[in-house]
Amino acid sequence: MGQEITHSHFKKTDFDRYRNKLDAELEWVKKWFDKSSQEQSEGSSNQAEQSQLSVGFEMEFCLVDQNGEPANLNEVFLQHLKKTPIASQVSLELAQFNLELNSLVFNINGRVLSELEDELERLWSTCYDVAKEINCTLLMVGTLPSLREEHLTLDNMSPMKRYKALNEQVLRSRKGRAIELDIQGSETLKSSHQDVMLESAATSFQLHFQMPFSRSVRYYNAAIILSAPMVAVSANSPFLFAKALWCETRIPVFEQAVSVGGFDGAIFGPIKRVSFGSGYAQNSLLECFQENNEHYPILLPEVFASKVEQLAHLNLHNGTVWRWNRPLIGYTQPVQQPGNESGDDVHPNSGCKHEREYHVRLEHRVIPAGPTIVDSIANAAFFYGAVTAMANQYEMPEKQLAFVQAKENFYLSAKHGLKGKVIWLSGQSIPLKALILDYILPMAKDGLNQLGVARQDIDYYLGIIEQRTKNGQNGASWQRRYIEKYGKDMQALTLAYEKNQQSGRPVHEWDIVKM
Repeated sequence: MGQEITHSHFKKTDFDRYRNKLDAELEWVKKWFDKSSQEQSEGSSNQAEQSQLSVGFEMEFCLVDQNGEPANLNEVFLQHLKKTPIASQVSLELAQFNLELNSLVFNINGRVLSELEDELERLWSTCYDVAKEINCTLLMVGTLPSLREEHLTLDNMSPMKRYKALNEQVLRSRKGRAIELDIQGSETLKSSHQDVMLESAATSFQLHFQMPFSRSVRYYNAAIILSAPMVAVSANSPFLFAKALWCETRIPVFEQAVSVGGFDGAIFGPIKRVSFGSGYAQNSLLECFQENNEHYPILLPEVFASKVEQLAHLNLHNGTVWRWNRPLIGYTQPVQQPGNESGDDVHPNSGCKHEREYHVRLEHRVIPAGPTIVDSIANAAFFYGAVTAMANQYEMPEKQLAFVQAKENFYLSAKHGLKGKVIWLSGQSIPLKALILDYILPMAKDGLNQLGVARQDIDYYLGIIEQRTKNGQNGASWQRRYIEKYGKDMQALTLAYEKNQQSGRPVHEWDIVKM
């Protein structure tokens, strides 16, 4: 959700001014895509883009008290965190018990997976120590098991103007209609809310991947296809409000928590702001940004004193359209030159090394938070490897699997986890465990080899995915087995989960033991 704004209430003139800014930035982006495509066709930047591949992550997490209940202390937490070197890498999320870690950016090299684990460990251990100072602890989990409906009120919203504005604009777009939660799983949950606080029940581990521009369409489409096995193997959200629902209940929760559609008559129609998307990219990821402009009303019309090429309005608008695989446009900040104290950018056609360097990035939002640091990096290894191999296949998998089938695969996998089946590229129905073990894992290994990742790291992290799949125990199945054995004590489940998380052992090794 990220960027803060300065206003929480807006007038019609704000929307008009924002629209003008957004249109100008989209036109600039279109020219950049055209220019980059031309360079690719001339073969002038292939080597440069390969050397610039990079990765990073965002980890959302919860603060919980000694009883396993959500602790509304994120402001106090940040105050204590100010004295640490990671303060700038932690931000408030929607509810007062939610925060988010933001990693540094890592160039892909032989030890990049180990570097990602070291980074997450560095951030997590510092936050853990700070949490102890205020008598609470941290939990990385897709949906907090101990969460109850009374925790999700506006009184517990983080005091950021962005969240107040988002809540106001979502309800305005819904013409005042309540947000209805209706999830059919092992049990049924129906609930009505007059605000967007349900979104805080869904916490994610979001992976970023700076892609080669020349293959960005292939990477994006591959990520869409791989979302089904990714959500199945990483599922960690089987309960909400003590109801046994989907293996990855976070998926329908988030989609329904910000249930706003397109313009006018489509507000309650099939186009949703949180969705699997409307189709594969065909020729360029520009299509996604054009779709944002054409189909999604502006939610947060904060007008910035920025230049067109800074893309402030385009990126803010893109940040309010939550595809499970979201394309981003990023850039390196230009270096200030001597005698240029004003901070003005170098002219974009000057060829100077101080100008902004733009790139396309993929944000994979499918994976839930947790269960442990090493499980998270194993999930990252699995995704980075598999998406690279699939994007580089000679035969285009998006030509072999219709988008509607990839979408159906995703929701079936979120619902049933590792016990599910999907229709794969062969057109056959395949159990997900067999698909992961026999097809996706070897592909992920090949992709990591293509990226130059060290053999030791490939074997270690993908070995965790292999063992998790073989014994069928991810975070969701462990939580369900615990409840089957000890009954529906959600606080006890939360505390047992937290103890296992502290152990650092990957989830496939967790015992079903009451703490």
